[in-house]
Amino acid sequence: MLSRIAESLYWLGRYIERAEDTARILDVHYHLLLEDLWVDETSACRALLEIMGVGQPHDAPCDSQTVTRLLAFDSEYAGSIVGSISGAWHNARGAREALSSEMWETLNSTYLNLPLQAGVAADEAPHAFFGWVKERAAIMAGLADATLSHDDGWRFLVLGRSLERVDMTARLLSARYGDAWGRSGWITTLRCCSAYEAYLRTYRRAVDASLAAEFLLLDRLFPRSVFCSLSTAEARMAELDPSAHRTGLGDEARRLLGRARTLLEFRSPSELLDDLPHHLAGVQADCAAAGAAIASRFFRQTAAIAWSA
Repeated sequence: MLSRIAESLYWLGRYIERAEDTARILDVHYHLLLEDLWVDETSACRALLEIMGVGQPHDAPCDSQTVTRLLAFDSEYAGSIVGSISGAWHNARGAREALSSEMWETLNSTYLNLPLQAGVAADEAPHAFFGWVKERAAIMAGLADATLSHDDGWRFLVLGRSLERVDMTARLLSARYGDAWGRSGWITTLRCCSAYEAYLRTYRRAVDASLAAEFLLLDRLFPRSVFCSLSTAEARMAELDPSAHRTGLGDEARRLLGRARTLLEFRSPSELLDDLPHHLAGVQADCAAAGAAIASRFFRQTAAIAWSA
């Protein structure tokens, strides 16, 4: 397939996942500040900005309204919900022929309704807006799996979605919410990943910090865990390039993803949890390097041709 189409589908998957994960994080953060009166709002907001990789001077004011406005409604910031949905729409428009009509209609209606939804949410409680974003992203994911042929185009879309999911879950874990808020912080972290009910069904006990981190990091069956998302990304890379040399894998991206998965798979949970930030930093670095390797191999390396007068 054309590298232009592959690149658009890859980033479509990443942008949709980024919008959904950001909505999940902000929704739980918003309710945490409402429900727990003992939480320091400034510290919580700075921790959230750290999770999302947004730098801010320490002397700058930081409250929930400022953070929500930046991460949800700022159209100039590409990592915001509005910016991510806009990025997904622009990439989908460039790969229109590779999408099903249902996917395009859903994304197009989401993009057209975005200013209205964001304007209402900015004036009132944003919970309804976050729920709307999560719902639209879930519809897009379901339509991608149900209406697209599972060929190379679908593989690039799922690959982008899986890499973004690994990065977002690793950001949550590396921030170590539980260090500041105890058990309630780990409940918040689980809810950010929609993993709270799955955790309770798996362990059948109250939330424990080490078990919660272990679940989000290593669980083989939960689709938002770091290990499961890495395995999915690696499987899609293997389908895109099934060949292997006698001396090992020739695909750098597949090798990086496989190494990151192996380092998690064959280390004991206690060993990983003893130095969790270090291991998560390694996972994020491998995913970033894998993304660069994917772009170098599969996507166009020249600037787009522009008309000149």
